[in-house]
Amino acid sequence: MERFLKAYIERMRPHFPGFPGETAHEIASAFLAFKFGLYANAVRECTHAIALVPGGESNGALKKALEIIRANAQDRDNSLVTADPGISFSEAELRFVAINLPAENVEDTGTLNLDNALILVYVVALITSPDDEEALEEHRRLIVKILTDYKKSLGLE
Repeated sequence: MERFLKAYIERMRPHFPGFPGETAHEIASAFLAFKFGLYANAVRECTHAIALVPGGESNGALKKALEIIRANAQDRDNSLVTADPGISFSEAELRFVAINLPAENVEDTGTLNLDNALILVYVVALITSPDDEEALEEHRRLIVKILTDYKKSLGLE
C-alpha cells in the first residue's frame, strides 16, 4: 500500500502546489493534533486552517476534509460517539480522495469519510509544509495502515 500512497501523493501534487507557510503548518498541525488525541487543539487548528485555505475545487475538498476532522474531534472532545457526523465529500470532491468506493461497497460512511479526510490532510500537509515533513513522516505508517484496511475493497488483493 506504500506504492498506492506514493501514487496518490503524486496525483495530488499538481492540485496542491503550495500554500503560505502559516497555512501549510496549520494543515499539518490539524492532522497531528487529531492523531495525538488532542481533540480541542484539533478543532482549533482545523477551524484556523479552513479560514486560511483559499477557494477552488481542490481546496474545497481540503476544506471539507478539515471540516470532517473537526466534527470528529469535537465529538471526541465532548466524549460523544457519533458514527457519522453527517459531513461528507460531494461528488465533485470525491476525485480528490484516496479511497473512492461504490456506495454498495461502503460499510461505514462516517469512518470512510474520516479516513479519507485524514489521508487527504496528511498528503496535502506533506506536499505543502516542508517544515513539518519530518513529523509527518513519523506517521506515514498510520496512513499506510488505513489504506491497507481498504485493500480488498479497492480490489488490490
